[in-house]
Amino acid sequence: MAETLLGALVSLDGPGHYFHWHWINISYANLTVIALMVVTFAAALLVPFPGRRHKKETK
Repeated sequence: MAETLLGALVSLDGPGHYFHWHWINISYANLTVIALMVVTFAAALLVPFPGRRHKKETK
């Protein structure tokens, strides 16, 4: 039943949609995946790790 509902949401029966700019020709699905990977990579660089706060060391 779940496969039927999921199949009704997205029709894969037609041709793909492509982004064309000068010599770049990429499908919107691949462009979305690449954009999400870039956002995830940027978040991994900018978001601090939990528990890695530097505490002042007293002597």
